[in-house]
Amino acid sequence: MGQCGITSSKTVLVFLNLIFWAAAGILCYVGAYVFITYDDYDHFFEDVYTLIPAVTIIAVGALLFIIGLIGCCATVRESYCGLTTFVVILLLVFMTEVAVVVLGYVYRARVEDEVNSSIKKVYDEYNGTNSNAQSRAIDYVQRQLQCCGIHNYSDWQYTHWYEESKNNSVPISCCKSNVGSCTGSFTHPEDLYQEGCEALIVKKLKEIMMYVIWTALTFAAIQMLGMLCACVVLCRSGRDPPYEPLITGGTYA
Repeated sequence: MGQCGITSSKTVLVFLNLIFWAAAGILCYVGAYVFITYDDYDHFFEDVYTLIPAVTIIAVGALLFIIGLIGCCATVRESYCGLTTFVVILLLVFMTEVAVVVLGYVYRARVEDEVNSSIKKVYDEYNGTNSNAQSRAIDYVQRQLQCCGIHNYSDWQYTHWYEESKNNSVPISCCKSNVGSCTGSFTHPEDLYQEGCEALIVKKLKEIMMYVIWTALTFAAIQMLGMLCACVVLCRSGRDPPYEPLITGGTYA
């Protein structure tokens, strides 16, 4: 019965180590996705705190490659030292992922305040040229999220760009994608996106943070199972007496 348990635990543990290798790639992908998305929305933040969970989860992903290698070798050989190292590292990674979840929830709650405090400044710095970073960011967001202005398209009337251009229109990026003749004019509001960008940016960034949180939670649960199986193998290895060769012959006085 005990041998059956140890064999099952070893099988599950080897399988989990293969999952750890796959998880490493997924974690690195999620972290990179947050970095890429942040680059598109970074002008709407005054702080880079959203990158902390992303950096941490990429580091965890890289570490999981090493953990998978150590775990497979230690499991096959039933190495007490190797399995102990495996469990300790896995515990540290587990604690790190718990920290990522906590930070994710904390920063997710701060997203709305951060966007609210910076979005008007970004819109005020819009000048409609491709060389201006704020202009590129706003045009990208308005096209991607299909929005216009902060709360709605009428917000553009209170920006410096509108006052200087004096053309009674909004940027072309506010035009609906299915309207080919749209010029951004206020005389044809039906051609413009009606929803403001502020709420959609907050929603998008909160969704991204939830991806990080759920990814960390999922693999933290898998690592708990890995630690449990490793502990079963460790306990079995600790109870087994050391191997002693059988002496079949000898010299008698």
